[in-house]
Amino acid sequence: MFGCHLGKLFQVSVSGGSYQEGLTAVIQGVPPGFTFTEQEIYGDMLLRKPGSDELSSPRKEPDLPVIFTGINAADTIEGAANEGHTNGTPLTLLIPNLDRHFIHIKQYQDTNRTPRPGHASYATFQKYGPDDDAIGAGIFSGRYSSTIVAAGYIAKKVLQKCGIEVFSYVKEMAGVRCPALDYGIIANNIRQYKKMRRDYDPFYQQIYVKGRIRTEMRFLEKMRIFAEIEKQIDAIRDTAATMERGKIEKEYGVHNIVNCPDITVAQEMVDAVNRISATGDSAGGIVEIVARGVPVGVGEPVFNKLDAELGRMLGIGAVKGVEIGAGFSVKDMTGYQNNDRMHAENGKVVFDSNNAGGITGGLATGQDVVCRIAIKGTPTIDKKQNTIDKYTLENRELAAITRRDATIVSRIWPVAENFTALVLLDSLIAHYGYQTLRSKVG
Repeated sequence: MFGCHLGKLFQVSVSGGSYQEGLTAVIQGVPPGFTFTEQEIYGDMLLRKPGSDELSSPRKEPDLPVIFTGINAADTIEGAANEGHTNGTPLTLLIPNLDRHFIHIKQYQDTNRTPRPGHASYATFQKYGPDDDAIGAGIFSGRYSSTIVAAGYIAKKVLQKCGIEVFSYVKEMAGVRCPALDYGIIANNIRQYKKMRRDYDPFYQQIYVKGRIRTEMRFLEKMRIFAEIEKQIDAIRDTAATMERGKIEKEYGVHNIVNCPDITVAQEMVDAVNRISATGDSAGGIVEIVARGVPVGVGEPVFNKLDAELGRMLGIGAVKGVEIGAGFSVKDMTGYQNNDRMHAENGKVVFDSNNAGGITGGLATGQDVVCRIAIKGTPTIDKKQNTIDKYTLENRELAAITRRDATIVSRIWPVAENFTALVLLDSLIAHYGYQTLRSKVG
């Protein structure tokens, strides 16, 4: 299978499937000397996992990561204090599937003759034949996006050291749109939202905060504990405190479900999705991603333009459109209206607008890089649909499916955020290399 690799200098290769033993992300280009813990990586992964709120699928997969390679197992010499540091070799992350029960596998076996409209199952059967991994859609399931979040967290931490911050939020859902707000306010709101989710996540608290799994433990010891956790998923979930809207708004200043910086609008989004879901259908929306502190010139011409690389987010399942800056609305602007005019102010260049989304000619301008993705409604719905028997090509009717996400917009934003980080770091490494060479010969 091709297509499971991203990047040139900061590279990520992913594998696995929804109901295989798990998934992996192999990351090359991580600088030596960094420290990562499974707890902090999980702190991002818990943001996209299912079963966290009323809008998501009830699957109970906890998405617990394991750092398998790429860090020092001990101090390289006595007293070096570099145990657990990255060492420049490929960093491998494992994500075991723990909520993988035969009852769910049987449900797929009973329905896999009839492809679900909106899913990849018909095309994958034609491409790979009867051995296609059709249990849970395999790597074509949204489950694989956990690898993007895990790898992207590594990229975000490296970018932070370089003065670059990447964040994202739900801009629109079920037709309800968040108004324009200052990005500084949005960034702070998102930090609070992430803290709230960590504080309320039972696996974060029971597994990591209480030290049941620690990064420095041997792999086999972690697997012993994972085998225990697999039998305790319901019990651990039952320890979660109720995410009361009023209490969370008062304590954290965020909405209890949707990562939207306008709390009132966030609730309007939830209400709109629930109205659609009550009919058996699902809702789509828009996620906006912002990167601040990207140096001028990051990106390459022609085929590797920074905005073209960000367009790779079409590789995220359910994403049907990517726009940079003003995006498709430029069709209604004149050239004068769209141009981001600039002037000098106290020895610095200041732009009057950012319709280009911080990128011109494929190169960063030094402004905020702003990108939005359009996400379709979840294809798994509680409505009967026409389909076929993929073996006989006879017409069939697909029964309604109740185990589903009312929307996946509220789960895709961390995937988009971390995907953006992967693209930016890959481009940044190339930029640093070019500028270093330029300084040697200039």
